[in-house]
Amino acid sequence: MREAGRLNAEVRAILQDAIEPGITGRALDELARREIARRGGEPTFVGYAPGGRPPYPGAICFSVNEELVHGIPGERVLQEGDIVSIDLGLTYRGWVSDAAFTAGVGVITAEAQRLLDVTEAALWKGIAAARGGAALGDVSFAIGSTAEGYGIVDEYGGHGVGRRMHEEPHIVNKGRPGSGLRLKAGMVLALEPMFALGHQATVEGPDGWTVRMRDGSLCAHFEETIAVTDGAAEVLTRIEAPAAQRAG
Repeated sequence: MREAGRLNAEVRAILQDAIEPGITGRALDELARREIARRGGEPTFVGYAPGGRPPYPGAICFSVNEELVHGIPGERVLQEGDIVSIDLGLTYRGWVSDAAFTAGVGVITAEAQRLLDVTEAALWKGIAAARGGAALGDVSFAIGSTAEGYGIVDEYGGHGVGRRMHEEPHIVNKGRPGSGLRLKAGMVLALEPMFALGHQATVEGPDGWTVRMRDGSLCAHFEETIAVTDGAAEVLTRIEAPAAQRAG
């Protein structure tokens, strides 16, 4: 899983560098497919069809502005000032890695940048709380208590990951300390806080996949795959941790 995570990190870095005004979701999806194939991996999302949904057609999820998750990459063109969430699943030798980020397109508003910063900070707070012996509620509480008044999406959240993309346990983005499953060294989890500027309620689009904020507010989504240890969690989908985490 370390190798699957490392490859995921490499491809995500390439995608992030490619985000600019004028690029389409389809172009980013084609880039992801090429880079995954070059590394001997497979795009986990392609053909995914849980619960009778139509098979997902993309290698990435491409969700813009009020779109929270599962946006299908197509001909939509990114504009200056947009924010875009890219979710990437990569399978390598049967092991799945899952990670996501939200990025600004060109210059974005201070309000949008603050949303991105707080949502990413919540991810790292959750990662810091995920260690052997802790309760799952400790992780959820760490994420949710960082929200600073933003809407905390609770219809979607993190999950276990390994041979399959979605495994137990489900990890909500707010919770009570000390509650729930006790974490053990060796567990692999994908943590993914999702915050919105407005209300937390979401609605699914007619394509059967794209999830939007019901009130049309901006939203952000960050995710990393981690391995639980008896000390600090190992972040499998990062080549290098952010400076804020290394300092803390």
